[in-house]
Amino acid sequence: MRHGKKVNHLSRQAGHRKAMLANMACSLIEHKRINTTVAKAKALKQFVEPLVTKSKEDTTHNRRIVFSYLRNKYAVTELFREVAAKVGDRPGGYTRIIKLGNRLGDNADMAMIELVDFNELYNGGKKEEKKSKSRRGGKSKKAETTSAPVAETPAPEAPETSSEDTPSAE
Repeated sequence: MRHGKKVNHLSRQAGHRKAMLANMACSLIEHKRINTTVAKAKALKQFVEPLVTKSKEDTTHNRRIVFSYLRNKYAVTELFREVAAKVGDRPGGYTRIIKLGNRLGDNADMAMIELVDFNELYNGGKKEEKKSKSRRGGKSKKAETTSAPVAETPAPEAPETSSEDTPSAE
């Protein structure tokens, strides 16, 4: 009996299960939604939600903890930059599982798991406007404003002809 055991082993040994969940979490962060079985989606939800919570506070310690789970620096960067910016004010529930039906070959229950804030259909079509990022180096504002703008010369306009000026065939 499995009373009080909350981990779904997914018929895999511990190393295989951790590697599979890390790969699925990296794919979810990169693509914002993936299709998988319902059991794997539920296990992935438990795996990825604490990582998203850690990404809301961008510290070196949190980045190292998340990297120890994901083992992909590009996924960690994406998580801390884009995903954390969208879910900053959300208190939890960062993923959504939508059941899709059964798979054709083996009749397995399929589901789509997605990051909630990246679906424009459920957000009412609201898109996040991009904020301009401050740069640490490069050109100063003084250098940008001193460049002389090129003045445009107005093109000569053709005289407008009205219907009264043109002879009509009467």
